[in-house]
Amino acid sequence: MVTFIIALIILVVGYLVYGRVMERIFGVEPERPTPAYTMQDGVDYVPMPWWRVFLVQFLNIAGLGPIFGAIMGVMFGPAAFLWIVIGTIFGGAVHDFMSGMMSVREGGASLPELIGKELGKYIKLIMRIFTIVLMVLVGAVFISGPAGLLAGMIPKVSLLTWTIIIFAYYVLATLLPVDKLIGRIYPVFGFALLFMAVGILFALFYNAAPIVELTSGLETHHPKGLHIFPMMFVSIACGAISGFHATQSPIMARCIKNEKYGRRCFYGAMVAEGIVALVWAAAASSFFGSLQGLQEYVGNLPANANKAAEVVNIISKNWLGMVGGFLAILGVVAAPITSGDTALRSARLIAADFLHLDQKPIAKRLIISVPIFILTFVILQMNFEVLWRYFAWCNQTLAVFTLWAVTVYLCRKKKAYVVSLLPAIFMTMVCSTYLFVAPRPEGIGFPYEISLIIGSVITFFVIGCFILWKIKIK
Repeated sequence: MVTFIIALIILVVGYLVYGRVMERIFGVEPERPTPAYTMQDGVDYVPMPWWRVFLVQFLNIAGLGPIFGAIMGVMFGPAAFLWIVIGTIFGGAVHDFMSGMMSVREGGASLPELIGKELGKYIKLIMRIFTIVLMVLVGAVFISGPAGLLAGMIPKVSLLTWTIIIFAYYVLATLLPVDKLIGRIYPVFGFALLFMAVGILFALFYNAAPIVELTSGLETHHPKGLHIFPMMFVSIACGAISGFHATQSPIMARCIKNEKYGRRCFYGAMVAEGIVALVWAAAASSFFGSLQGLQEYVGNLPANANKAAEVVNIISKNWLGMVGGFLAILGVVAAPITSGDTALRSARLIAADFLHLDQKPIAKRLIISVPIFILTFVILQMNFEVLWRYFAWCNQTLAVFTLWAVTVYLCRKKKAYVVSLLPAIFMTMVCSTYLFVAPRPEGIGFPYEISLIIGSVITFFVIGCFILWKIKIK
């Protein structure tokens, strides 16, 4: 319990202290007009109160990742707590805040345009394709996941029916003005998600749950013997650092009323997500009596079961009762739905940006959205577990490109770019190593030592490119 309490305190202090440092490094200008006013169109550029922007941003980024990822990630051992705390404060929150504020300064520009401006036109082209594919992948993952959970909660309604209902909602959320559906329904989802986190947090203390401590060692505890590096850093993505977040920030960059709210809405939302991840990592590691108990429970589940969902279900019902358990599961359902809808909306905005199509007329929104809906439906036919594995690696790879774009941006502005350079280097090593060591089909399946060498070579090559660029611009 001591490790858990200290980790919670550090996350809050990190927001209050390091978040303010990020504000000063970026150079927030409260008097500068934001795109919500200068480009207001009543569809995507709509001024919204900061608390609503925070809530929408939090729900956008808090999909299944901080819950499912934390549950599966804590199976590596107490090192998961360190990664959630350090990754959130110095990686994910910096990544989210900087990319969000860059979008505010660039008129609400989507992520590929931001990356392309800093890393070049060829990278921009790659990122346009990559991010749209990732957004569609997220939309598909966050339809099949909650549909399966709802079918389990209400067996009288079939999986197919829930899939159709959620997909129909996604269509509306993608096409309607941001304040008409997303801006109104999110407070309801937000209550469920916050109840879930607070309820489980209270249960942890009430039951004096035996949470794993750092004193038990930082070596891997994974039942399959998987290495902590890089596997854990990909398993726990959204609860520490996630490239998906930077695709969502431009949606709220078009709605924020004042730059002074950037720390609350971007840095703060990531810290809130880190707390959710920390709570579920602690709950999963303690409910079954020990890490070994969690591993045995997961190992005894059917091969085709959604293992993390089953863990959430049994913890919620036992600790919170039937009503509390229902609301907790509703929170778990709400989290992915409120990420999936804005993922497809983000895909529309990204496509509109590079096609230069005004999105005020509904006809032009449909021109872009219909192919996205069709592609999402096709990908939906894939197995959930396969979808999730590809999403995890693509997600972290996008974070690498975003962090390097932020680093170049800060360097050009003669600001303290080291705050993004260090996490950029680390995540480059994580993703390049993972690509080679991960088993097929998501990776190449090379031996661990060889993968580390290749990952190191790629990382040093990227660092060298940055140094050469920096020398060139002097």
